[in-house]
Amino acid sequence: MARGYRPRLEREPVSALMLGVPLISVMLGSVMTLLPFIATAPILPPLGLIMLLAWRFLVRDLWPAWIGLPLGLFDDLLSGQPLGSAAFIWTILLLIIEVFDRRMMWRDFTQDWIIGGTLIATALFLGLGFASLDGGGANPLLLVPQIVISGLCLPLALRICAVLDRLRWRL
Repeated sequence: MARGYRPRLEREPVSALMLGVPLISVMLGSVMTLLPFIATAPILPPLGLIMLLAWRFLVRDLWPAWIGLPLGLFDDLLSGQPLGSAAFIWTILLLIIEVFDRRMMWRDFTQDWIIGGTLIATALFLGLGFASLDGGGANPLLLVPQIVISGLCLPLALRICAVLDRLRWRL
């Protein structure tokens, strides 16, 4: 046997990495809202939600649907949205994906992209609705650039999650 060789069979992956890498990547996506971007309209995509959807599309049985609740609360605390809005929206979106998984035998990348883009647009409009209940509403047309940018970020997030998934299995 070669020096430094470690057998890969019969080796259990570290469970902390198996769950920690996806959780940390979604939380880092939510933390990106704290970066000092200056814009007159909302253009920064909801990176936490995009990472959550990317992980969900990539690994179907990674999380239960209720994981949207704590991750959404974390996002609410950082983004300034009314507390509980992202928790509610993210949980509903994960339940919708569960329905798609039960109804469709298989999906390809294009279908995931269309479903993800539609869910992100839905989440942004619902977030605007929650903000308007709290007194901070705006014109819904202002969300169009953010929706377009978010839809274009989804394939990149899927690629990042694929790299992180390979990394977490190798360690």
